[in-house]
Amino acid sequence: MALTITGEVIDVLDEQTGQGKNGTWRKQHFILETPGQYPKQVAVIQWGDNIDKFGVKKGETVTAHIDIQSREFDGRWYTDVKAWKITRDQEGSGGQEPWSEPVIDVDGGDDGLPF
Repeated sequence: MALTITGEVIDVLDEQTGQGKNGTWRKQHFILETPGQYPKQVAVIQWGDNIDKFGVKKGETVTAHIDIQSREFDGRWYTDVKAWKITRDQEGSGGQEPWSEPVIDVDGGDDGLPF
């Protein structure tokens, strides 16, 4: 299953770092605003080397290929939208115009992944 979300990057937040049991980690959120009559703002996370690899900038339109993951802590649930790939319009964001819908694509096609 492939999940993507397309929109304009309206903000890139400061990078966060920390130390975990597997070593040092880095993450950075960017805020993506979807097009359409009822735009939505979604906080998307980039991890590690993807921060430098994708170089997301405020004002550009991108398609984020994402995984959605939830976890429980102290009886509350938290959900992350993690980008594992970023494409720009000219790289083929599914042929969508920036103002077209749908902006979230859930594709049940065979992408070669076991899950």
